Amino acid sequence: MNENEILIIGAKGQLGSDLCKKYPNAIAVDYNELDITDRSAVETFEWEKFKVIINAAAFTNVDGAETDDGRILAWKINASGPRLLSEMALKHDLTFIHISSDYVFDGQLKNHNESEDFSPLSVYGASKAAGDLSVSLTPKHYILRTSWVVGNGKNFVKTMLELAEKGVKPNVVNDQFGRLTFTSELVSAIDFILTNHPHYDTYNISNSGAIKSWAEIAKQVYRISDKYPNNVTGISTEEYYQGKDNIAPRPTNSNLNLDKIIAAGFVPTDWQAEMENYIRKELTK
Repeated sequence: MNENEILIIGAKGQLGSDLCKKYPNAIAVDYNELDITDRSAVETFEWEKFKVIINAAAFTNVDGAETDDGRILAWKINASGPRLLSEMALKHDLTFIHISSDYVFDGQLKNHNESEDFSPLSVYGASKAAGDLSVSLTPKHYILRTSWVVGNGKNFVKTMLELAEKGVKPNVVNDQFGRLTFTSELVSAIDFILTNHPHYDTYNISNSGAIKSWAEIAKQVYRISDKYPNNVTGISTEEYYQGKDNIAPRPTNSNLNLDKIIAAGFVPTDWQAEMENYIRKELTK
């Protein structure tokens, strides 16, 4: 496949920008070039040029989605947009790669596989689940469900690293558990799919490795950056958000079962090794 037959949507986001580096000859658009919530704009786009859509666009402000304006935006971008793209993928016989989220689950199970029923707790989670349902109706679809994404923009690891450098002693949630997913891992998984063409379906994608809480990850960030891990204090989600408005409920467990993508031939990278490399690079900037 020629790279110029790939359309990357959400080009300026953390994942989109990494995809653009991986596929420099692909056509990349952001919302000002293609508003996926605008039916007219979507229907008149030049789809005949492409064979693959990679949708990396999303409204990811989880708490913002609980506000009046944010609720509308979340549903437009995360649900209505993918529905319109699915219609175009069906009409033009395109392969549609779409990024999903662990927030489609309530986190009650400690290990989420791809066949688990949706049980979103938040507006964001519900909007992502609705998008997944639309995409799943497209014959040539890959829904990549991921969690705790870390890329080049604002993210948890970078925030903790900045706090460590400033000598801040943060309170960090210790009752939500999962694994990080670096955007480099998502890019590798997408490239694997485009190269090897596994069965069209939904696949969980995260880095591999031990399941940890946010507080435990924060302590590791401090340790790797040669700061004091004990400066991080673990507290409950309830304590952390006490007195704050428009806070979305979070899944307690975000552990995504990776057996399906591994069986297809993809070998995930351990998130702890990836995080150490990420932090080393950040410290040398």
